[in-house]
Amino acid sequence: MREIVLDTETTGFDPRGGDRMVEIGCIELENLTPTGRTFHTLINPGRIIGPEVVRVHGITNEKVKDAPRFADIADDLHAFIADAPVVAHNAGFDRNFVNFELEAAGRPIIADDRWIDTLQLAQKRFPGMANSLDALCKRFKVSLVERTLHGALIDARLLSSVYLELKGGRERALDLSSPEIARPRTEVGQSAHGDRPRPLAARSTPAERARHAAFLKTTLADTSLWARLASDLAD
Repeated sequence: MREIVLDTETTGFDPRGGDRMVEIGCIELENLTPTGRTFHTLINPGRIIGPEVVRVHGITNEKVKDAPRFADIADDLHAFIADAPVVAHNAGFDRNFVNFELEAAGRPIIADDRWIDTLQLAQKRFPGMANSLDALCKRFKVSLVERTLHGALIDARLLSSVYLELKGGRERALDLSSPEIARPRTEVGQSAHGDRPRPLAARSTPAERARHAAFLKTTLADTSLWARLASDLAD
């Protein structure tokens, strides 16, 4: 199943109040695993980025002055996402900005039912607990060493690991059982394939087997199993 993990950085909280995106990062997943394909770009918001926001994501006016406007990257973004579900943390925030910009650029928006909100998934799994992206990374032991400031692509990478954990991906990856590949269960000492047409020759010498039999007699109270195995070898 193909999914896109998405994160944005913005000038504020409300696109309808004049705030705009300054960065977008997307990571492609196949069956919960990153494929290596990404979409990432800075965006010129066409307005001043305030110092209080720069302290959060480190994206300055100087960094975005030569970046493309959203309308210039809208088609590439649409092509990358295609018809895949979009995964985001607190998805309503990213959805509002992405769809506002898409609509302003005259492109189709991404329908609400295609968005998967990892914050809601986390709240169902960990009710009453802190469920920010940072808190979930610490809970799932996802390394934050790369992250000194918020960044769209870095946060999307972290979220892809958190999403895997929220969906139980690691446990599923470790479950090697499958109805299609399950092997027949057999009792100990029985073969599922019948006897060998030519039995293997014993690898021990008669002297070694004699020493082993003497050891068993002085060590075990019941040597019947070993005696039967020794008889089978002798045959």
